[in-house]
Amino acid sequence: MLQIDLWKRVLILGTIAVGLLLAMPNAFYNRVEGYNDAVKAIETAGETPERLEAAAGWPSFLPSGLVNLGLDLRGGAHLLAEVQVEDVYSARLEALWPDVRDVLRPERNVVGTVRLQPSGPDELRVKISQPEGMARALELVRGLAQPVASLTGAIASDLEVRGDGDEIIVTLSAEERAASDERTLRQSLEIIRRRIDEVGTREPTIQRQGTDRILIQVPGIGSAAELKAIIGTTAQLTFQPVVGRAGSMEDSAGIGNEILPGMDEEGVFFILEQAPVVTGEELVDAQPSFDQNGRPAVNFRFNPNGARKFGDYTADNIGSPFAIVLDNEVISAPVIQSHIPGGSGIITGSFTVEESTNLAVLLRAGALPAGLEFLEERTIGPELGQDSIEAGRIATLVAFAAVLVFMGLSYGLFGLFANVALILNIALIFGLLSLIGATLTLPGIAGIVLTVGMAVDANVLIFERIREELKTAKGPARAIELGYEKALSAIIDANITTFITAVILFAMGSGPVRGFAITLGLGILTSVFTAIFVTRLFIVMWFERRRPRTIEV
Repeated sequence: MLQIDLWKRVLILGTIAVGLLLAMPNAFYNRVEGYNDAVKAIETAGETPERLEAAAGWPSFLPSGLVNLGLDLRGGAHLLAEVQVEDVYSARLEALWPDVRDVLRPERNVVGTVRLQPSGPDELRVKISQPEGMARALELVRGLAQPVASLTGAIASDLEVRGDGDEIIVTLSAEERAASDERTLRQSLEIIRRRIDEVGTREPTIQRQGTDRILIQVPGIGSAAELKAIIGTTAQLTFQPVVGRAGSMEDSAGIGNEILPGMDEEGVFFILEQAPVVTGEELVDAQPSFDQNGRPAVNFRFNPNGARKFGDYTADNIGSPFAIVLDNEVISAPVIQSHIPGGSGIITGSFTVEESTNLAVLLRAGALPAGLEFLEERTIGPELGQDSIEAGRIATLVAFAAVLVFMGLSYGLFGLFANVALILNIALIFGLLSLIGATLTLPGIAGIVLTVGMAVDANVLIFERIREELKTAKGPARAIELGYEKALSAIIDANITTFITAVILFAMGSGPVRGFAITLGLGILTSVFTAIFVTRLFIVMWFERRRPRTIEV
């Protein structure tokens, strides 16, 4: 019998209602977007009259999920950055010097005095005054090495230590360099993602390309220069003892020291100890604030380990200057007035409010382990994105209208049922995209346009099958029922193969290819649902009401 159980009807109509409700916010895109931004700002920074007004622009009991617009639709910035992985080698070897010194000191009667020598960027040179103790010195320094897993799975040492006359030369092993490159790139990806998330941008694309490159695409941001200001700064914060002042960068700093310029005053240079007391890696929080004179500043707080080292140093060096260094520039060099327990403090300097806010964001997100060299940068204006949206909208409407006309002329009333289902199909696609927070790009629009054409395939199979059954002198109810039953296998087979293709595209592709695969896959699911269940429900409801003796398809 041509009938559908009541619970099935309720389930089908309920699914349609939920899909339409989820898709509805996209019809009021700007209003809902303003509402979402206001709610997020209120949660993070508190209430203001402007935020409350924007939050009142959309009822809170309605869904507020939107289909995010990609870079090619919304405009934004595109960067391709190369991570300078070699920077990590020299930083790692510089940090090793205190450990080498400390391990050799107890053996001074064997190795003599220990002095740091000028070293290349990829090595650490240490001179001992008693070369006859070189074997013992090499043994002790090799004891600092740690095991590292190589790419082949074998366990190797991270350090290579050799003697050259009265000098010990320490370098990183090939296995450690490979492992360091991988760690550096992964850490850079995570820190870039955290920095971009901190400023509230929507659906950025941050992915690895090759062995040492990172692709960054951020929709909605003003320009590539603005994006570079957020992620291009390494934000390496250190607290270093001040040895004295220098007249220029060319002056001699002495072994174990370095000369860095002051940020506030031009022509001022500081001689600092290279080994920092505390680094930004031990920061747990940084917030923009104001100092006692009302000037923009940044409050910071260390973790327990950093707080202990910071407190011990300030207790032992009252009256001595202490430099706060950001990216090889001395922000300030205050004199320690008293013991600073608790591990918290304030960074002051010639900041604007925006600069102090950005600095706090960078410090909270963490320092990049290495510098970035930008190989490619593009700014896509919103007007170009609007042109893309308009072109995609026109293409979708043309395809949509052509399909509607074809179905109406070819199948009459049944074609109108299919057209209504097709409209619901598009709404369900946008409802699902909003539900999962997907990003729509131009290839995604192409997937929707393709879905519009594919969505009627199932109805064409069903209606043609009903025509064949009507020719066998069966009644209209039986013909409709057999038409759906016999077309079902062909519909499922055709759509399963296309869905598998969409899954493979999503798994193997990236960026635009994934966007196309997502809309194509969701479109297949919704088109099968509307063809098999929705159009059948419409036909059954019409048949129950009219009870025709004959039908024409």
